[in-house]
Amino acid sequence: MNRRQFLAASAALAAQPARRPNILFAIADDQSWLHTSFAGDPIVKTPHFDRIARAGVYCNNAFSTCPGCAPSRASVLTGRSIWQLEEAGTHASLFPKKFTVFSDLLRAAGYFTGLTGKGAGPTNFKDAGWAHNPAGPAFDEHKVEKGTLAVHADDYAANFDEFLSRKPKEKPFYFWFGSHEPHRGYTPGSGAAAGKDPAKVPVPAFLPDTAAVRSDMLDYYEEIEYFDRQLGRMIAALEKAGELENTLILVCADNGMSFPRAKANVYEYGIHLPAAIAWPAAIPGGRRMDDLVSFRDFAPTFLEAAGVPVPAAMSGRSLLGALRSKKQGQIDATRTAVTAGRERHSHARRDNLGYPSRALRTKQFLYIRNFAPERWPAGDPPFYADIDNGPSKTVVVKTKDRFHELALAPRPAEEFFDILKDPGCLENLALNKAHAAELARHRRQLETVLRAEGDPRVLGKGDIFESYPRHSPMRKELGGFAEEGQYNPAFTSK
Repeated sequence: MNRRQFLAASAALAAQPARRPNILFAIADDQSWLHTSFAGDPIVKTPHFDRIARAGVYCNNAFSTCPGCAPSRASVLTGRSIWQLEEAGTHASLFPKKFTVFSDLLRAAGYFTGLTGKGAGPTNFKDAGWAHNPAGPAFDEHKVEKGTLAVHADDYAANFDEFLSRKPKEKPFYFWFGSHEPHRGYTPGSGAAAGKDPAKVPVPAFLPDTAAVRSDMLDYYEEIEYFDRQLGRMIAALEKAGELENTLILVCADNGMSFPRAKANVYEYGIHLPAAIAWPAAIPGGRRMDDLVSFRDFAPTFLEAAGVPVPAAMSGRSLLGALRSKKQGQIDATRTAVTAGRERHSHARRDNLGYPSRALRTKQFLYIRNFAPERWPAGDPPFYADIDNGPSKTVVVKTKDRFHELALAPRPAEEFFDILKDPGCLENLALNKAHAAELARHRRQLETVLRAEGDPRVLGKGDIFESYPRHSPMRKELGGFAEEGQYNPAFTSK
């Protein structure tokens, strides 16, 4: 080969696209950021999450766009904020087909795609025209034998094996592992029965430190560990197939822990979630990133990694540049704030009303604007249906003390917390004159973002969120059942 031929061959080789990565997206159901062994929890053991965090990048500040499952997952899929998603920004409504999801874009680009467990949802995607769940075609035929834990019937890892066995050899894959754990209900006493010590539980500051709450936390840990074991089996399958090196793995949760004042609240324990990202072939490992990361950034990250153009409608921004950096700490100086919000979570109020809130989280502060402070934040009494039933809820509802007030009592239109000093969000600084300037700055910053993204709540059209039909059973006690045809029996609490 002469020099001209060598240069021509080299140029041709350089012009060939690099091998596209596989993508494994693993999302737990209701887990706050502190509850992994990598994050320092003294009880829960998550060796497989920890492995991904060590092999790649651990996000110290990763935030869901919503503290409820359906809107959070819709936001992940579309790369948009929940107030940009119409019905899909609420719980158990339609998922309009007009919204582009990254899973469809990957499939169109030649990826073999699939889903096991919980994808987008609970949502009515069929009546909106989707051929399958927006997260991907289901691989759910393998089931687990009933054991001591109250976990979902899907054998997630076996379904992943089935997916890999059907994948065409020449295609890269994208797979959504949607665990139903650690969503309630739990097997009472399962954590203690497994040998976990209730005395070591770090009880969050907004929960009463009682034996019932400590035991409830241990049961929650058991289901986190179940999710982690399933993840471990998937990692092992990738190793066996020789695909681990070129697989982008992102592990996170959809919203915070299923306890009072966490899930369904835009407080820290509701939106601050675990997140670890590894891609050994392209991402330097052993790093911690301090950038404030929004879950709407995941879709553009996956698309850029796959070489697929990111739609202009996606308001999230790809993380790939920061992930490929060798830096620690704050990598992208522009990632200093994230937003979140909520509308209707469950049927918790008469007339199917929600509890509209928006939040801005910066490095030190969390600013919250409650658009209907006259409503009960956890749902109308005595049911408080925006809190999942369980021992901790029972204690909080029955005991008329400060924890009862924190979780259930009406809240002001504005809340402002110093997260560095008060991660439990106990002391509202909104009326503290010493913080007036910071409060005003955060108020303006949130308003600017919401207006730029066309949020109906700040444009005088917020009632549109109350008009979206709920496609799931409604409580008789709160004003009637769902209309005929709205109930989808596929919806479950798990």
